[in-house]
Amino acid sequence: MNAKSTAGRGHADHNAFTLIELLVVIAIIAILMAILMPALNRAREQGRRAACMGNLKQLALAWIMYADANDDKIVNGAAGYSYSSANWGDHSKERAWMGRVWHANYGAGEQLPEEEQREGIMEGALWPYVKQVKLYRCPTGRRGELVTYGIMFSMNAVEHDEVKGEKGTHIKLRSEIHSPAPSLRLVFIDEGWMTPDAFAVYFRTEAWWDDPPVRHGDGTNVAFADGHAEHWKWKGIDTIKHARDLELGHSGAGWTPESQQGFEDLYRMQKGCWGRLGYAPSH
Repeated sequence: MNAKSTAGRGHADHNAFTLIELLVVIAIIAILMAILMPALNRAREQGRRAACMGNLKQLALAWIMYADANDDKIVNGAAGYSYSSANWGDHSKERAWMGRVWHANYGAGEQLPEEEQREGIMEGALWPYVKQVKLYRCPTGRRGELVTYGIMFSMNAVEHDEVKGEKGTHIKLRSEIHSPAPSLRLVFIDEGWMTPDAFAVYFRTEAWWDDPPVRHGDGTNVAFADGHAEHWKWKGIDTIKHARDLELGHSGAGWTPESQQGFEDLYRMQKGCWGRLGYAPSH
């Protein structure tokens, strides 16, 4: 009996992993995880980017449908400024595409309760065309914030003094978008958070007004007046660094790029917004 017991223990010891073998297995698993995790993260990000672009396409289609149903008039793009003429541009007879959904102290990261945000979305002029709250937010948005998308300054949002009298810049009718073509004029941008009125872009000043958002990889998603959406990857390392350093908030007086590629990013955004530059570029 004792001999059998001893033999049994010896057999068990023979089949067990040694400490060194366990450490080797753990090391192999760690190496495999280190190899696979970046690929998994990239795949996850590609899925989120695709979902975001799908949301923007839905909003762009709703924007087009609104104009079709309203004698070519595009929706009031100044979020939170319904029936108002106080915010650079006559919206006295226009409901905004969205009500106010941002906190008064949004610059410090504070948010309205989700129910108030939901009410702001549902009171907007585009709600009859896009009746799903989740479509107003990128999947990578901050927890508790229901809106990450904004309309561009130029799309019946804010008629800044810089563009007054400049034909084809500030758009009220969809038919006004012809040079350049609708496929080149920006309507929506994934700003990453909800801010007042619209995404601000200078026309005559060689600098950013609202700062470049970095949302997916090293760029952001945008949608155009013809209904399609794209991912814009920034070229300038300075553009990306500035956006990542800032994260949320506004740099204040406007940020000037520091490289040739950074200026190319700025020009691309200004042309996409206004259709052209209002100054002679220095780079």
